Amino acid sequence: MARPERLLFLPGASGNTSFWGPLAERLGWPGESWHLGWPGFGDTPPRPGVAGFEDLLALVLEPLDRPCALIAQSMGGVLALRAALTRPRWVTHLVLCATSGGLPMAELGAADWRAGFQAAHPLLPDWFATDVTDLSGRLPDVSKPTLLLWGDADPFSPVAAGERLAALLPQARLHVIPGGDHDLGLHHADRLAPLIHAHLTGAQP
Repeated sequence: MARPERLLFLPGASGNTSFWGPLAERLGWPGESWHLGWPGFGDTPPRPGVAGFEDLLALVLEPLDRPCALIAQSMGGVLALRAALTRPRWVTHLVLCATSGGLPMAELGAADWRAGFQAAHPLLPDWFATDVTDLSGRLPDVSKPTLLLWGDADPFSPVAAGERLAALLPQARLHVIPGGDHDLGLHHADRLAPLIHAHLTGAQP
C-alpha cells in the first residue's frame, strides 16, 4: 500500500476545524494536511446548496484526486467510510476515531447524544441529527487498512461499536485508550500520534 500524499482530517458534528490540530502537529506528516469543515457547522460558514449528508460527502470527495488518508472523528467517520466506498482508488488508509461508522448504535449500548447536542448548539442545521445511515451491509467492501481508535469512557460511541467495526472491516485493527472519552483525538493527541504514524507508514506501533 502506497503512502498517502495528502491527509484529510474530518471533524465530528461540532465542525471544529481545529479539532485535529494538536494531533496533526505531533504527527509531523511531510505531505499535505487538509482540515475540512462542514458548511453551517462550527467555524465554517453556511454554503448554498449544502443541505444534507450527500452534499457533505461531495465536499470530502473533492480533494480525493491523489492518494489520501482520511482521519475522521465521530460523524466524520461515516463520511470517511462512504468516501472510501465511493472513490476507493484514491483512499490509501482510514483512521476512524469514536465514530458510529454507520452502525445502528442503540443496539450497541450507545447513549443518545442528539437532543443534548442540539440544545447546546442551536445554530447547527437540524438535518444532521435525523440521519439514519446504515452501512452495516457495505462495510465488508471497505478493503483499506483501517485503524480504529476508541476510548473506554465514551458513552456515545462505546467500545462495542469499535469491536463491531473491527469485525466487519476486512483490514481493521482496534486500539482502545483507557479513560478516553468521545473527544479522544483532541484530548489524547500524544498517545494517538505514534499509532497513526505507524499505521500510515506500515511500521510497528
